[in-house]
Amino acid sequence: MSEQHQSGQPPGHETRDVSFRAVMIGGVAIGLAVGGLVVAADMLFPQKSLDRLLKPPFPVVAEPRLQSDPVADMAAFAAHEEHALNSFGWTDKSRGIGHIPIDQAMQEIAREGIPGWPADERAAP
Repeated sequence: MSEQHQSGQPPGHETRDVSFRAVMIGGVAIGLAVGGLVVAADMLFPQKSLDRLLKPPFPVVAEPRLQSDPVADMAAFAAHEEHALNSFGWTDKSRGIGHIPIDQAMQEIAREGIPGWPADERAAP
C-alpha cells in the first residue's frame, strides 16, 4: 500500500511542465539573435570579402629589426649626435645647408640676434 501525504494525495510527479510554445519562441528568438549577430559581424568586419580581392604575389613584409644590444645602440646614437653637435659638416650639400658646432652657433646668435625676432627690452642700454 502506498503511503499518503498529509494532503491526502498519493506522491507523484509534477504535472505541469514548460509549454512547448514558450520553448519554440525562445529557440526562434535565440536563432534570430545569433543570425543577426553573424550578419552584423560580417558587415562590420568584411575581412573575408577583402581577402578575396588580394591577388598573388603578396607584398613582402619586412621582419622587425630587433635590438640585440640596446645599451650599445644608445651609446652609438649618443656619440653620433654629440659629433653632429660639435662639428662642421653638410646637412644637405646640394641645397647649400650645413651645420656648425653648437657653441659657435649660440655665440653668433647671442652677438647678432635672430632676424625678425622681437628685441629683448632688458638688453637695451
